[in-house]
Amino acid sequence: MKVSQLLKLGVPLGKPMDEAFRFISAFCSDGGDKNCLEAEIAAVVASPHSFAADPRRQALADALLSPDLYRPEKPAAPWRQWGTDTDDLAIKQMELASLLPVSVAGALMPDAHVGYGLPIGGVLATRNAVIPYAVGVDIACRMKMTVLDLPLSYLDEKQDLLAKAITAETRFGVGATFRHRRSHEVMDEDWSITEVTEKQKDRAAAQLGTSGSGNHFVEFGRLQVSDSTCGLPEGEYVALLSHSGSRGTGAAVCDYYSKLAMEKHKDLPRELSRLSWLGLDTEEGQEYWAAMNLMGRYASANHALIHHHIAAHLGAEVRLDVENHHNFAWEETHFGENVIVHRKGATPAGDGVMGIIPGSMTAPGYLVKGKGVAESLCSASHGAGRAMSRKRATETFSWEQANAYLREKKVTLLSAGLDEMPFAYKDIDAVMAAQADLVEVLAKFEPRIVKMAPSGERPED
Repeated sequence: MKVSQLLKLGVPLGKPMDEAFRFISAFCSDGGDKNCLEAEIAAVVASPHSFAADPRRQALADALLSPDLYRPEKPAAPWRQWGTDTDDLAIKQMELASLLPVSVAGALMPDAHVGYGLPIGGVLATRNAVIPYAVGVDIACRMKMTVLDLPLSYLDEKQDLLAKAITAETRFGVGATFRHRRSHEVMDEDWSITEVTEKQKDRAAAQLGTSGSGNHFVEFGRLQVSDSTCGLPEGEYVALLSHSGSRGTGAAVCDYYSKLAMEKHKDLPRELSRLSWLGLDTEEGQEYWAAMNLMGRYASANHALIHHHIAAHLGAEVRLDVENHHNFAWEETHFGENVIVHRKGATPAGDGVMGIIPGSMTAPGYLVKGKGVAESLCSASHGAGRAMSRKRATETFSWEQANAYLREKKVTLLSAGLDEMPFAYKDIDAVMAAQADLVEVLAKFEPRIVKMAPSGERPED
């Protein structure tokens, strides 16, 4: 059963909802008839006192008798799901997000999986409110692709040269920095706009141009252009693709303001606490909004430096430059109303808006153009999406398997962790098929040389 169904039966959020799911699990495990579940729960809700001594139903009954029950202030906001290969916990997170009093509408992308608060791949429009955890920890994480004027033969014959350029011109891992710092005009901005950004300025300067950990990468590959509206004639090109964000500074901003939001909404049940919001008509809300936008410009600067220095290292010119970001909140108009759209691990896909949707380290990525679908809040997936947890992937796969698969796919891996192996991700082509109504494919990117953080790095995403 879903959260929405239990709410209709009168089960409040908080401990009663937890106990209802435990009862459902036990009921089904004991061979109970699923068709009777609704009646079973409805009976306990109607008269919890009657089940106070019933060993199977007592915990749910006791929870329903608690004096501090949380009931949503309004009906759930409408939301739509794309794709069917989505775990139940991610769907439950989206259902819960739709119950917030500030929620207006939502969408769940086909790459969705569990995150903190809002699922990764979740899109949520709110009224005059911003939710730090619906933006995400790695604020303004983004994709950037540059097409270089290098011969296609470099991908086979000059791999050492391309690998050396990546290794020399960026750094991977938690806390990674350059001994000789990079420079960018973003550091000339006013970082004193919030106490957090002011304290983090030196750290941000030290990490300029670095790539982070987890699923962040820098890679070379072949770009097959099938639609010249992307800005290049049809054909094949050498492309550089990167995925990273605002590093430790963005995480510090998220940590500070999410805790502040949770302090302001202590009345929310545990399920909703990480979806605590800051009103944009408050000082705290305006502070977070300013810090978030600064993190957007900082994350963009990181990518700009990576691509600039790698191109310069190779003596190459840029023929096409495309960039888009996720883990952000935008002020937009939807359904005739001015709202704040949070895209946590979701790509903006407004009408004609170009974006990049990567696969895994061996699976293709796609250069796309949005179709501006209103029900998706003009959004699409930001990748293939994880099919299994990092822990399970590490326990399941071996480097022998991984290396054999990489050889089969003709991908040179410079470094990565087992938790980022292709097997841990959904099928990108199935994800793209599930959102064919949201984006149009302009070009296909096939990875050939990939670098990620080494094994053992704690992920930042």
